Amino acid sequence: MHRFFFLVLNIVFIFSLQAQKNTISGYVEDALTEERLIAASVFDVEELKYGTLTNEYGYFSLTLPKKKVHLRISYVGYFPIDTIIEIKGQEIVFRLHPSTILEEVVITGYKQDLKSSQIARISVPIKMIQNLPVIFGEADLMKILQLLPGVQSGKEGTGGIYVRGGGPDQNLILLDGVPVYNLSHMAGFFSVFTPEAIKDVSLYKGGFPARFGGRLSSVIDVRMKDGNMKKLIGSVSIGLISSKFTIEGPIKNNKTSFIVSARRTYYDLLAKPFISIFSKYEYTDSNSYRVRGKVNGGYYFYDFYAKVNHKFSRKDRVYLSFYSGLDKAYIKNEYEYEYFGTEMENYFYNTKTGGDLYWGNNILAIRWNHAFGNKIFSNLTLTYSRFLFSTNSEIDGYYRQDTIIENLESKLSYELGIQDFALNYDFDYSPNPNHFVRFGLNSIYHHFQPGNISYKLVNNYVSLDTNFGSTDLYAPEFSAYVEDDFKIGEILRFNMGFRLSSFFVRKKVYLSPEPRISARILIGNNISLKLSYTKMMQYLHFLTNNTLGLPLDVWVPATDRIIPENSWQTTAEINFLMSNGLNIQIDGFYKEMNNLVELKEGESVFSSTLGSETTWEDNVTQGKGWSYGLEVLIKKDFGRLTGWIGYTLSWSMRKFQEINFGKEFPYKYDSRHNISVVGTYKLKKNITLGFVWVYKSGLPTTIAQDEILDPIYPVSNNIFWEDSSISYNTINYYGGRNSFRLPAYHRLDLSLNFNKQKKKGVRQWTIGVYNAYNHINPFFTFLNEQVDPETLETKTTIRVISIFPIMPFVSYKFTWK
Repeated sequence: MHRFFFLVLNIVFIFSLQAQKNTISGYVEDALTEERLIAASVFDVEELKYGTLTNEYGYFSLTLPKKKVHLRISYVGYFPIDTIIEIKGQEIVFRLHPSTILEEVVITGYKQDLKSSQIARISVPIKMIQNLPVIFGEADLMKILQLLPGVQSGKEGTGGIYVRGGGPDQNLILLDGVPVYNLSHMAGFFSVFTPEAIKDVSLYKGGFPARFGGRLSSVIDVRMKDGNMKKLIGSVSIGLISSKFTIEGPIKNNKTSFIVSARRTYYDLLAKPFISIFSKYEYTDSNSYRVRGKVNGGYYFYDFYAKVNHKFSRKDRVYLSFYSGLDKAYIKNEYEYEYFGTEMENYFYNTKTGGDLYWGNNILAIRWNHAFGNKIFSNLTLTYSRFLFSTNSEIDGYYRQDTIIENLESKLSYELGIQDFALNYDFDYSPNPNHFVRFGLNSIYHHFQPGNISYKLVNNYVSLDTNFGSTDLYAPEFSAYVEDDFKIGEILRFNMGFRLSSFFVRKKVYLSPEPRISARILIGNNISLKLSYTKMMQYLHFLTNNTLGLPLDVWVPATDRIIPENSWQTTAEINFLMSNGLNIQIDGFYKEMNNLVELKEGESVFSSTLGSETTWEDNVTQGKGWSYGLEVLIKKDFGRLTGWIGYTLSWSMRKFQEINFGKEFPYKYDSRHNISVVGTYKLKKNITLGFVWVYKSGLPTTIAQDEILDPIYPVSNNIFWEDSSISYNTINYYGGRNSFRLPAYHRLDLSLNFNKQKKKGVRQWTIGVYNAYNHINPFFTFLNEQVDPETLETKTTIRVISIFPIMPFVSYKFTWK
């Protein structure tokens, strides 16, 4: 590692020798809240070749050949600033005011995208996410990302995403730089992200910069708001499923700020009095016995975000971020039986049974930003992340007969999860306008809990307390990276990077070089061609039960027996900026994935924990996958009508030696054609229409295609006669894995947002409808046998079940400012 940084410092020194002497650095912020703006543009109006973008913390550094310069600072949705500055090596803060006139600002933003070397990256405005219709009316970040080209959704209504043929575990999902291992609430129908707490979200589908690693298919970089530095503001929302609130403001004006955001469902609270009334039961037979009891249960989930940031100086700022989310389902049953007949005297039985299951994430991050001079920006981050799934059941009871009393106590619990501690140190260096260098060190200490079971049994005869299941694993992961984004003239721009990662487990060491390169070629003023090649390594594997809706998916590490996954991907992109401000982006990609992990046929996540002598490593197989396709995105971010049209044509395949007889088969989310039309239209100043139309080709599935009757011949020990009756077992015949295609999926969602300015804030009513034309979309399928009443022949058909018909929704929100 010391050699690596020695090399980096030498590169930095060489660039410094070439550097111009006139450097200006600083931050770009929102003028109303002092929230720092990510990817804001700072450039020389007279010499457009000199310019830069702010980093993830709103910081920029720009070195120019002259002392007096005409700068323009711009950001989508804000009025630009034009100013003439005499450079004296100073640090400055530019504060932009929000705007409703977006044309010029958006065109400027598209120009910067055109000139950037970054490929296959998309940012979605948070305001659009809040105005688009989604299921149950709950604004959801992940469901909007599913509408982008190259991104495939899972089952209808769920928030899982599959990027360019990859699996859900191949997405590096970061919340303020911390990996989030489980996104699901309510069996996947909601994600953990609430838009009110989010400032920025970027999706990388390819051309991954060297600073990102650990996953094969995508990076979703989510940044929380920092909190308003000037005044106390907030919002309250009430919906059909949940309510939420957000409050932010200064602890000390212009020095320290905070934000707190929370959401909770209330189905359990609303249902509790009804359950209490209708779950009680009692029955008495006056001559024999009496039975009585009651049942109680419920389900809820919550999210809680909190963040504090403090400015020690213009060069130093500290952030503390926290997130906690939980799903919990529980049931309790009390049963009492008393017998007073003549057969058994004084018999009494009482038992209390209960069970619960819960899963959730806890995340904590402490980071320190420091600017060394006006060319080097550093970020030191210490993080903690944990995902835990747990289920518990218990019985507590006794029975009494005459003078005999017997007690029974039984408890069973099952836990799985993953826990990380990480320390990262990252640097941005801007030696001159032609070079932007990033380098850093990352370290993670993983604790894997593949599945532990504890069981306790106590009665009058036995006392048992034991633990069994898969063994916990511990594995450190280290990486170092460097990347240089540089120009050669005005036409060519490159981002060349290199990442070296290592993983230590069971005395096994994996060392993996990961080269990355992206190139941009300008064709005139409004067209750019981009190319990229990336290699990615993934040391974490995902074991998933396809048939269950609960997050019983187990994170396990590469071991001495199961090697890491890796991939390489090439992407070509052409970007057009039309004269009317529309941006058209066309991507073609090819990706190959090796050493993918799948459970063997007939195995499950539980196979290695429920009393079996095998481990999870015995129940998996490794193979390869590949995907390729074409993506088209037409985007409009200004005017009364905003949104995008996306189209994807793609193929995704898998091949495992121990699955499907070693033959290749389509991935379960291999949809050939995907179309999305997404937008908002401002009908009036205070009324906005949101609309989403989605179409996708039928997904592949494995289903029985025929039934075979297997005879069972009886065996008789009677030497004088033999039973001639024959019974049959029904054996389902399956074709190849995923050899059947479901019907095509499509739906239309609509919403109307009514805003009204009040004395202390803005009131918003939202009404809408999900699946407006009530299309029957497949959620699951099964074989159905019917007898034809005329011919009396039995016909087997495949039935498609839909669980989301047309569904209206309504919500209320009040924002005070």
